[in-house]
Amino acid sequence: MDFPIELTLEQKFRLQTLKEQVQGLTQEEAQTYLLEVLRQMMVKDNLVKHLLKDAA
Repeated sequence: MDFPIELTLEQKFRLQTLKEQVQGLTQEEAQTYLLEVLRQMMVKDNLVKHLLKDAA
């Protein structure tokens, strides 16, 4: 199975937009934002694992 490792053009645009938005955050706001992003990534990982388990 071949997995793409590059971002799509849309993802690159979203990343640039987020970069511009977070530049004005305080350190506390940035830490809170980072923790929320990591939490969401963990939820996404759990969902993918669950879907793969059900598909098998």
